[in-house]
Amino acid sequence: MASMLAQAAIFLACAVLAVPLSRKLGLGAVLGYLGAGMLIGPFGLKLIDDVQAIYDFAQFGVVLLLFIIGLELQPSRLWVLRKQVFGLGTLQVLGTGLALGAVAYAFGLRWQAALVAGLGLAMSSTALVLQTLAEKHQLTARHGRNAFAILLFQDLAVIPLLAALPFLGNTAGSTHGAGGWLDAAKAVAMIVGVVIGGRYLTRPLFSAIARFGSREVFTAAALLIVIGVTLLMELVGLSASLGAFLAGVLLADSEYRHELEADIEPFKGLLLGLFFIAVGMSANLALILQKPLLLMALTLGLLLIKFLVVYLLGLLLGAPRPSVRKLALALAQGGEFAFVLFGVAGGFGIFSTRQVDLLIVVVTLSMLLSPLLFILEDRLLAPWLDRAREREFDAIEVEADGKHVVIAGMGRFGQIVARVLTMKKIPLTVMDVDAAQVDSLRKFGISVYYGDASRLDLLEAAKTGDARLFILAIDDPEASYKTAELVRRHFPDLPILARARNRQHAYKLMDLGITKIYRETWHASIEMAHTALLRLSIPQSEAAMTVARFRDHDISLLRRQYAVYQDEAKLIQTSMEVRAELDALLEGDSEDDGELKPGEGYADTGADAGTGAETQAGQETPGR
Repeated sequence: MASMLAQAAIFLACAVLAVPLSRKLGLGAVLGYLGAGMLIGPFGLKLIDDVQAIYDFAQFGVVLLLFIIGLELQPSRLWVLRKQVFGLGTLQVLGTGLALGAVAYAFGLRWQAALVAGLGLAMSSTALVLQTLAEKHQLTARHGRNAFAILLFQDLAVIPLLAALPFLGNTAGSTHGAGGWLDAAKAVAMIVGVVIGGRYLTRPLFSAIARFGSREVFTAAALLIVIGVTLLMELVGLSASLGAFLAGVLLADSEYRHELEADIEPFKGLLLGLFFIAVGMSANLALILQKPLLLMALTLGLLLIKFLVVYLLGLLLGAPRPSVRKLALALAQGGEFAFVLFGVAGGFGIFSTRQVDLLIVVVTLSMLLSPLLFILEDRLLAPWLDRAREREFDAIEVEADGKHVVIAGMGRFGQIVARVLTMKKIPLTVMDVDAAQVDSLRKFGISVYYGDASRLDLLEAAKTGDARLFILAIDDPEASYKTAELVRRHFPDLPILARARNRQHAYKLMDLGITKIYRETWHASIEMAHTALLRLSIPQSEAAMTVARFRDHDISLLRRQYAVYQDEAKLIQTSMEVRAELDALLEGDSEDDGELKPGEGYADTGADAGTGAETQAGQETPGR
């Protein structure tokens, strides 16, 4: 027990110390875990020796990760990904596997060993890739979705690969051949059983537990489902992560989805960190010291070949170069499945013990280098290559008839304004600096120029000086302020209607003398508050009066705070004073049965800019 507690303390210390340090250095959490594992492992300080036991236990973190991803991916959305899963996934596995297999065959491996080595190395680390993409908030990006689809297919490819190993081994015979087909049949039957059971048994189970059990029992039931499916999958030789993913998908439509995710998330985070620590501990530093040049050459060769194959596939499928580059870098490393595949293949005589050790070290090194590839992409490749390929702004041609309106920014805010004006046949000149957004809008027949509204030459080309109105709908506060300043300086008589992202943004626009300011969430927030009061059985007249009083005092607060918004102490004092005034007024209103007069509290103030209870980041602050 003492030994187990000591090991737990070591792992927790690694997480507490290594991860914040790694993130502070800009290296990410995954590299921190890997480095900590190398430090405390049997080839480092030897604080922990039984790496395999830790690794086997920590793989449950990968299982929980796939379960949560499955919970977030409804079956209908999974069906949408079928082309990427079975199309792009097949091309990646076969293309990369054959390329790596050809290299292995050229270096003297038998064709059976070369084929298994190529397909095994074609796999990428599900845990490492998905965790890193999630950390960078890139899972929903195009390369993130494609990476997930390919990784899912790789898990599916476990079935035929494991079934084929007996046929390729030195000990393969009729018995193994029959066993291979039998194992494949069992695997398919197990998947069908999990799908049926998950669809018809799990929901009634969770429903009963929710009615009669406690929160702890609900969490235990969730973990039991994941562990049970994992054991069933491993029983027939399938990937445990595949089973967990299927279980998650089947529960994605359940009303308990969010509660399941909240209960399992803490376990997933800790166990996934433990998995990366175990990978770092398994790095055979002794073998690395014995053959550093060979292992480095093999590792770099693996990364380069996988990168090139995926990159070429992406270009052939017509994906944008930046997205293809990110996808290729994400999938360049080897994966944890290779550890299992090569071990089983060694048991069938396909590889020698030395070859298995060499391949496992190469996969481990590639996983260790993978976070560095993400850093290389973010800090060097993306700024350099994407800037070099930046396309020229469109040539804007507008007739100076004095009837058009210029709109800067065609995001969710600007699009609505443009649609309303278009309904009245008002001529528009619209520009946006996001090239992908421009291309997307043009597919729907929307006329928009690719251009930066903060450049004077483009504003002049758009005949901004002759426009009737300038709509400033840019999302980014800095770009918005820069554009507003330029328009106000060079076209001082042009009326401006400006979108404000938050209160500080509104103040800076007011510094330029802009009075018509519209905070993007203001009206929706007021409308929701009014509806909430009605749902809480507040009479219609009282709800309308309350909202009107709040609106008037909020605008009053905006004007009063504008004079002191750079002084935080006075800003807080003003907020408290106006809040007290509002409370007193509402208390007085609650004693008055008179109805709100028409239009009271909704007069045009000229500066509809938002609430007084916001910080610089635009967040609500209790008590302000």
